[in-house]
Amino acid sequence: MGRHEKPVDRTVPARAKLADLLRDRKAAAGLTHEEMSKRVNGVPSKATFERAASGTCVPSWETVETFIKVTATKEEEFAATLGAAVDRGRELWIRARRRTRAPYYVHKAPDPELISSMADFSRALRHQHIWAGYPTPGEMDRMSRPGELPSSTTRRIIDGDTLPVDPKQALAFLKACYVRNLDDLEPWLDAAIRALQQGGALRERDLSRWVMAHQQLLADMQAMSNEQEQERAA
Repeated sequence: MGRHEKPVDRTVPARAKLADLLRDRKAAAGLTHEEMSKRVNGVPSKATFERAASGTCVPSWETVETFIKVTATKEEEFAATLGAAVDRGRELWIRARRRTRAPYYVHKAPDPELISSMADFSRALRHQHIWAGYPTPGEMDRMSRPGELPSSTTRRIIDGDTLPVDPKQALAFLKACYVRNLDDLEPWLDAAIRALQQGGALRERDLSRWVMAHQQLLADMQAMSNEQEQERAA
């Protein structure tokens, strides 16, 4: 028999909840950390899996995701519920990162409806980045398509030194900050247009790109709604 695990560190409750989820999954799968690591050819290592479930730190998302997937049960695979488990893990991971990284003055996600200027837009993007758990520029780059979100540009947006150069970059930034549903992205683009119009810094041709991107997003939302209606009627 292997040695017993130390109790979960509950100094930071948000970290402890993530650790509890991981330990519950490990127990349900009936695996040791060593067996888990062997299933993924040693990456992450046994020690990395142990730390992830200790509650003493917030592991990387890659480690959490691999931990969840390697402990998938036959019931989850049969019922196709592993995706829901991954989503739950991401939610708890973001909360843990937020709790350990976010400054005291950010108590909730920013509301794009309150944006009325370019300064507001920049501040809201920075607060969304904080609310997402401070993903690093490198992490955000890897979550985006090649060339969409260069680390150097992302860092300047995070520091408040610049705004996204176009709607594609703005959407990439928001998606890397876990704003991914079309219904959630739409008010951000609408707010960006409002702010940029107030700022008066764009030529009409440049502003039209933002307007067209917003119109395309609205069209995508309508198409998705129509598909859902057809599925319900079938």
